[in-house]
Amino acid sequence: MLFFIARRLAQSVLVMLTVAMIAFALFQYVGDPINNMVDQDTSLADRERLRQELGLNDPVPVQFWRFVKNAAHGDFGVSYRLRKPVSELIAERFPATMELSLISALLALGVGIPMGVYTALHRERLPSKLFMTLSLIGVSLPTFLIGIFLILFFGVQLRWLPTFGRGDVVHIGWWSTGLLTKTGLQSLIMPAITLAIFQMTLIVRLVRAEMLEVMRTDYIKFARARGLKTRAIHFGHALKNTLVPVITIIGLQVGSIIAFAIITESVFQWPGMGLLFVQAISEVDIPVMAAYLMLIALIFVVINLIVDILYFVIDPRLRVQS
Repeated sequence: MLFFIARRLAQSVLVMLTVAMIAFALFQYVGDPINNMVDQDTSLADRERLRQELGLNDPVPVQFWRFVKNAAHGDFGVSYRLRKPVSELIAERFPATMELSLISALLALGVGIPMGVYTALHRERLPSKLFMTLSLIGVSLPTFLIGIFLILFFGVQLRWLPTFGRGDVVHIGWWSTGLLTKTGLQSLIMPAITLAIFQMTLIVRLVRAEMLEVMRTDYIKFARARGLKTRAIHFGHALKNTLVPVITIIGLQVGSIIAFAIITESVFQWPGMGLLFVQAISEVDIPVMAAYLMLIALIFVVINLIVDILYFVIDPRLRVQS
């Protein structure tokens, strides 16, 4: 087990170094950092002096090593657009994105898995057919269109929920949360549903397909022949084995919720990292773009490591092989 984790950690380091090379290339090939930091009246001598102070005249391997070392300490420089350290901007926006993403993930998992199991066990019932129809609609509609529909109906027509922003937040240390205020909870409902619907529909269809496949296997037939209770067969044997391949997809979907919250945050003007990234692209704010890329890669790496460890918990065959 420890060897397995160590090997995965080594692979994760290689992945992060590869992503670091891509993020570093942004500084080299997407515009000139000096032009983004000074105005048009700055003389050539001052530009060259600033380039020398920032180490931009050093060899590329030296610059890359310095970039990796600073990134490991959370230092990505200063935002060209906002003139603030990128680490401070990320720290300000990170709680909003994580709060939205985690609530959306819990909603997608909490609704998607039971719906998938129900539609697999009761294929001919009317609720199952209704769930599958809704899942087809949900997976077909673009995320931004779902958000616009929710805003139009619940925000403009009914005026039940706020249409933008995060509402009032409570600061607990450096972390800010809207879960402890009424306006914060109201502002979270529509973005969370919008972000969860697409992932939820994928989970429903995936769980249903895997559950149907498992229910046809010989050991399920043998469990029935032994006279085990239906509940024990469905949830003690079938569902447990269904979750083995599903965990990988669910892990990637949770990472996708965080990475692709950009669209939802833009539609609802949610003050998270996604909206900051969109604004950085429009202004060619390379330090923010590089920091966002590195952070999302780190989140995916951590999630994949957790998924691999969960394999050992759920699937005894992996423990035997290990």
